[in-house]
Amino acid sequence: MTRTIDIGVCTYRRPAVAMTLASLAALELPPDVRVRIIVADNDSEPSARPLVEASARTHGLDLACVHAPARNISLARNACLDAATADFLAFIDDDETAAPGWLAALLAAADVTGSDAVLGPVNAVYAEDAPGWIAAGDFHSTRPAPSRGRIVKGYAGNVLIRRETVRRLGQGGEDDQFFYHLTDAGGTIGYAPQALAWEPVPPARASLKWLLKRSFRTGQTHAARLRALHRGPARGGQLALAGAKACVCLAGAATALPSAVGRGRWLVRGALHAGVAARLAGLKPLELY
Repeated sequence: MTRTIDIGVCTYRRPAVAMTLASLAALELPPDVRVRIIVADNDSEPSARPLVEASARTHGLDLACVHAPARNISLARNACLDAATADFLAFIDDDETAAPGWLAALLAAADVTGSDAVLGPVNAVYAEDAPGWIAAGDFHSTRPAPSRGRIVKGYAGNVLIRRETVRRLGQGGEDDQFFYHLTDAGGTIGYAPQALAWEPVPPARASLKWLLKRSFRTGQTHAARLRALHRGPARGGQLALAGAKACVCLAGAATALPSAVGRGRWLVRGALHAGVAARLAGLKPLELY
C-alpha cells in the first residue's frame, strides 16, 4: 500500500527556498512512498510563487503553493496543516537543505518507534569569517534535548508528524506550544540521527548578542508553559529557581573566562534561565525576528 507524505516549507522573501526544493527533489525514497510539497508563502503578497513554481517545473515536483499573508510563522505552518492530506506531514525550513536519505530516515524511525513525531538533526554551516569560538562551539546546530530520558519538546526545522496526531490535538502556535501539547497529552517524540538537514548561519546571527537573545526568547516561551502549570506560591518558587539558575550560570561564565567556548555556553544557558525568570515576573516577551 502506498504511503503519502506532505512536506511543508514556510517561506518569507528567501530566495534560498529554491535550494531547499532542489534538495527535496533529490530525496531517495522507498518505493511505497509518495511525496507532495506544500509551500506556504508568508509574505503580504505571494512574492515567492514565481520562484517556487519555476523550481517545481525544473525538478518535476508535485507541489502546491498556498498564500499565508500574515507574516507570522505559526499561521504559515497552520496553512500547511490545512492543505495537508497525506498520512504524514514533514517540515523543513526554507533556508535548509535535506540529505538524500532525510525523509526515509524520519519515516523509518517513525515505523520502528511508533512515535507521533520524529525529529532529525539540523547541522549549522558556518561561513569562513564566522567567529572561531562560535564555529568551534557549534552553537547554532539543533538537536533534541531529552528530559529524564524523554523528548518533551521539538522544533519544526526537521520533523515528521503523523497527521492523525495533528487532527487529534488540533493546530498549535509556536513550536514549543504544539510539542508540549503533544507530550502533555501522552504523545511521544522520537529521534532519527541519520535524518540530516543543513542550515547556513547568516553573519547577523553569528554573534554572542544574537545567541543571547535567542536563548532568552526560548526561556520566555518555556515560562509561558510554567505560568499555565503553576499559580501563586508555586509560580514564585519557579521564578526563584530560574533566578538562581541564572546566577549559577553567570558564576560559571566567570570561572570559564579563559575559554571563549566555555564562557559562551554558560552565558547562553544563563540567558535562557533569565528569560524564564523575566516571563514569570510578567515582563513582555522579547520579539526575536
